[in-house]
Amino acid sequence: MTKPRLLALAAVLAVLPGVAFAQDGQLDVANSGDTAWLLASSALVMLMAMPGLSLFYGGLVRTKNFLSVLVQCGAIAAVASLVWIVVGYTLSFGSVTNGWLGGGNAWMLISLGNVRESTTVPESAFVLFQMTFAAITPALMAGAWVDRARFGWVITFCALWSLVVYAPVTHWIWGGGWLSAGVGTLDWAGGIVIHTTAGVSALVIAVMLGKRKGYPQTLMLPHSPALTMAGAALLWVGWFGFNGGSALQANDDAAAAIIATHAAAATAAMVWLLVERIMVGKPTSVGFATGAIAGLATVTPAAGFISPGAAILFGAAGAVVCYFAIQLVKQKLQIDDSLDVFAVHGVGGMLGSVMLGLFMAESLGGVGYADGMNMIAQTFAQLIGVGIAIIWSVIASVILALMASMVFPMRVSEDAEREGLDITIHGERAWEFD
Repeated sequence: MTKPRLLALAAVLAVLPGVAFAQDGQLDVANSGDTAWLLASSALVMLMAMPGLSLFYGGLVRTKNFLSVLVQCGAIAAVASLVWIVVGYTLSFGSVTNGWLGGGNAWMLISLGNVRESTTVPESAFVLFQMTFAAITPALMAGAWVDRARFGWVITFCALWSLVVYAPVTHWIWGGGWLSAGVGTLDWAGGIVIHTTAGVSALVIAVMLGKRKGYPQTLMLPHSPALTMAGAALLWVGWFGFNGGSALQANDDAAAAIIATHAAAATAAMVWLLVERIMVGKPTSVGFATGAIAGLATVTPAAGFISPGAAILFGAAGAVVCYFAIQLVKQKLQIDDSLDVFAVHGVGGMLGSVMLGLFMAESLGGVGYADGMNMIAQTFAQLIGVGIAIIWSVIASVILALMASMVFPMRVSEDAEREGLDITIHGERAWEFD
């Protein structure tokens, strides 16, 4: 290579941020700003799982089971992360072959590209960000089985669920699979992939496990609404990384998604308080926290596609629908979904996913539809996506729960449940008062 060519190459390398050579000899360029935002967003999402979700759920259970919730949330996130590294990522985002599962080109993360295709970030950063999603999703389900599920069964089931439910649905919608490529289903940050799958599966497990001893005759009040409020606050802030990071760039799309996220959460929290005031006479701290989470779950599938004004409507709808979904599940159907995972996450995610089809219209401030799509077609595509996720989650969860129960019984003994899982399962108490 001549000296002028060497100087020209040096100049290019000096100007371009994060330049690396791909295997084919082509230059891959990673944007340092986008990469930094994705790394920060990854940290925010992990903040949601630990400690956000742990404290949110932990404050809602009785004192004798507080520690067990924290251990379950942490252990589920840990095992799901390991599954993701070994094979989950490649099943979700590996090379597209038949549209059902990703190829095995990235198992154990052995072979990663310099820059993730169709992005401006290193594939390793993309893997990290998506790993935090994979970690928190099965942990959401823990709220359905608190107080009574055996720890060994929980970990086994969640590991299997990450492979059989989460990874395929992720590929179908986010990995270039058949639902996105063939049907046109959209999901900004997990209304279907995360909230629908986890919410529906949680309901299935709650039915299979049965009710807690004494439910519903015995009041099982939250032992610390203060911790629940703290957990909700961490979830609220972490959700900025959840939805804002899903833009995969530090740009106006990320900012718009964060504004929509905050607007929906704020609206839902206040509307929930209003509904509580009307229905039970008092606005509660637990209601405020639950309402905020319902709004966040509802706006998640649409945050980057809709206007802030539409996000306010998403939040209001999420609060009202999820509030009455709780009453339906617990009072009418008598299902002991202990911490309302289905009614808040599942119903919120499904509602937002369907509303997306309407509110992404340019006339309503949205980003507009893809070529060949309109309001009716997009809504139909969303309904198909939601329906498929429901069917797959139900069937797979039943089978996986039974498989895991062949190794560990699903439920603890009556004596263990009566004494509390903190001491009977973990040999510790969350609080020692001398």
